[in-house]
Amino acid sequence: MENQKTWSGGISPNSEIEVVGNDFPTTSTGSLHKRKSARFNLPEAVPTDDDNTCVEITLDVHDDSGVCYVKTINEKPDADPNHVKTIEKPDVDPRDRRSRIKHISKELKRITSMTSQWSKPCQRFNRNESEALKGLKFISKIDVNTNWLAVNRRFDKLTSFTELLPRYVFGECIGTESNLNNDFAVKIFDALRMRYRITGDSIDKTLLREFWEIIIDESFDSRLHIFFDMVDKDSDGRITEEDIKEIIAVSASANRLSNIQKQAHEYAALIMEELDPYNSGYILIEDLEILLRAPIHSLSGDDSKLSHLFSQKLKPTKLNPTRAFFRYVKYFFLDNWKRVWVIVLWVGVMIGLFIWKFIQYKNRAAYDVMGHCVSMAKGAAETLKLNMALILMPVCRNTITWVRNKTNLGVVVPFNDNLSFHKVIAVAIAIGVCIHGIYHLACDFPRLLDASPDKYEPMIQYFGEQPTSYWHFVKSFEGISGIIMVVLMAIAFTLATPWFRRSKIILPKPFNKFTGFNTFWYSHHLFVIVYGLLIAHGIKLYLTHEWYKKTTWMYLAIPIIVYACERLTRAFRYRTEVVIQKVIVYPSNVLSLHMSKPSGFKYKSGQYMFVNCAAVSPFEWHPFSITSAPGDDYLSVHIRNLGDWTKQMQVVFSSEIKNGLQKAVGLQGEYNPNIPKVKIDGPYGAPAQDYKKYDVVLLVGLGIGATPMISILKDIMNNIKAIREEDKSLENSDQFKTRKAYFYWLTREENSFNWFNEVMNEVTEMVDENVIEMNIYCTSVYEEGDARSALITMLQSINHAKNGVDVVSGTSVKCHFARPKWRDVYKNIAIKHTNSRVGVFYCGAPRLTKELKQLSLDFSHKTSTKFDFNKENF
Repeated sequence: MENQKTWSGGISPNSEIEVVGNDFPTTSTGSLHKRKSARFNLPEAVPTDDDNTCVEITLDVHDDSGVCYVKTINEKPDADPNHVKTIEKPDVDPRDRRSRIKHISKELKRITSMTSQWSKPCQRFNRNESEALKGLKFISKIDVNTNWLAVNRRFDKLTSFTELLPRYVFGECIGTESNLNNDFAVKIFDALRMRYRITGDSIDKTLLREFWEIIIDESFDSRLHIFFDMVDKDSDGRITEEDIKEIIAVSASANRLSNIQKQAHEYAALIMEELDPYNSGYILIEDLEILLRAPIHSLSGDDSKLSHLFSQKLKPTKLNPTRAFFRYVKYFFLDNWKRVWVIVLWVGVMIGLFIWKFIQYKNRAAYDVMGHCVSMAKGAAETLKLNMALILMPVCRNTITWVRNKTNLGVVVPFNDNLSFHKVIAVAIAIGVCIHGIYHLACDFPRLLDASPDKYEPMIQYFGEQPTSYWHFVKSFEGISGIIMVVLMAIAFTLATPWFRRSKIILPKPFNKFTGFNTFWYSHHLFVIVYGLLIAHGIKLYLTHEWYKKTTWMYLAIPIIVYACERLTRAFRYRTEVVIQKVIVYPSNVLSLHMSKPSGFKYKSGQYMFVNCAAVSPFEWHPFSITSAPGDDYLSVHIRNLGDWTKQMQVVFSSEIKNGLQKAVGLQGEYNPNIPKVKIDGPYGAPAQDYKKYDVVLLVGLGIGATPMISILKDIMNNIKAIREEDKSLENSDQFKTRKAYFYWLTREENSFNWFNEVMNEVTEMVDENVIEMNIYCTSVYEEGDARSALITMLQSINHAKNGVDVVSGTSVKCHFARPKWRDVYKNIAIKHTNSRVGVFYCGAPRLTKELKQLSLDFSHKTSTKFDFNKENF
């Protein structure tokens, strides 16, 4: 009979196979005897003198051994037509016949694979299937769009003297220097060199061209062949445990996975146990291929249609400039109407006050002497009074938290933008100060000095006798107080900028103390002096004598009282220290504090509180998201070492832990006098606290930004549990709307997953994926499909299937690599939740904010699913 079949090791996919034997059944005594033959046409790559040359392979299996006959048909007369290889009895139980057949089958595959050592490499597989490990993307890191001419130019540049390309610059020559680390570039070179039986460490341009053609071949077979050769050090067609151990260690190092690197031996044994159950001591490429195949999670028919429809809708459309402008304006107002009406009202009030004051002074005698300069200065001063009053309100955290919790004003007022509004007002103050000061110093005072006696006469009641020196105005109380205020505000504004507050500017010692959060915090207290001088400056006015016209104190009275009450509340509320119940110091520079919950301390998941530790600084209070859930009987925060204060916190607490920072160690108990005293202030409102308003939420945490999301996950879990048990005792359980949560956590370090491993395990145990979908990403690991993470992916699949634990995260949640494709994330949510409103909550560094916000807008505009984006940056 004839059959078409693909064999590994160089047999042509179009080879003719003829079976000339039959399977014989076992005898009544249980002995095993099978004989089977097959005939193959040799591929064109085999150098022969006869195009009709065939190879006949006969496998004769007995109880204790097997004999393989390899016969070449139509060979030269003087050649030995038969080659016989005896396959020894495998070291397994004689009663296990299946084991012997498996062992013999692997030997037969290895024998046939020896043809892969021909001078020209040939494919092991005739497949180019899209699901196969995404094409082993590690070569895709190379710019395949780079043509041979560019590679040729680099070759000429690197080999200007020898005309031979050294091994160590191979990656640079083919364009991988910036994308692929040097170790793997060298391994690719070594794999291709062994395939071509090259003994030296250099290649010429001809071989480089052949290497290049193989590298840019994006088929799965080509990629798998290279990857197998990279692992198979001695090119014998077998991968041993030592080979796997070495590549695991290299992969773990390249991906900064120190824990896996330390356990490379155990994990290599695990892979061998899975792929080599018969203890042959090696695995073949076919075994490796099984694990390298990634399953396809195809969408259902309806979802597939929706996906295609969304893809069409999300494609950018070409509009004429007029329509594009009106469309932009429309969506801008729809997305930002809360901010728009607040800003318009504020700007409108400022314009109104400026015009009113300008006209008022235009009709006074001072205008005849100083002209429009006095009107401009006084108009700017009026806006300054308003803004110096308003700037205090956005930082009245207790008031804002109470209003957003107890009223529905959050529907029309963007409370989440309070700090942004605070910064915008600060810019307006800076502009107002410049206008007021410049017009007084550069225009009003010189005109008063230059005015004729007759023209100056109406000003005597305000300024006294006409001064002869400019310094008369500068050295007056009004001048000195104004200059001091300008200097203090300039210092506070400068140190509040991100460059200084986040220590982005590196200053030499001792000036480096002028950067950081502490400097920002203390410099802002200069405004106590500023406000005192501002009130006094407003009383000592040149051109106004009536008390009721000196309105500065009227603007400031209520905001200052509210802010003073805020500070007094912070000073006296929870003045007694909380009891530290548990301290954990993680290797990744994170300190976890579990503390007692004060009586009456009520909060919502997503909120934050301020923490003070007198052992570090008696005056500094720093905000941290609460990681415990409202239903827990304790409070917890996770503090990452990102500055002077947090660093000192770790030093203070870790000094009480015997094993230091090297591993997580707990101190538990009702009271321990050796543990530093901690005070708290809060809770305070944050964007994430509104998650309960949505049926579907997308929670995204970047690094330590996962802290508020962890509290939300625990709260969702507690609420769902209460609903299932019909427990109405849980606070606000009747207002709980969330029925689906997508959690995405991105972090660079594998040890970061230790922060919340208990929570993630608990969530996966108690709540199925129909409610909470956990997605965690280790961004230091190269994406799935990259050779640098291929064995990590294999190991992850084996260990998770066998033990239920992910090798990277150390939890039951399987870790993904690199970064999510956020457009696909949004797209899948939009497909699954049509006509729904999704709450998107992000906490982390600002760099991801723009992308997530833009995707929320795009999908809200072009699909029936509306995404409300909320962010909290640090």
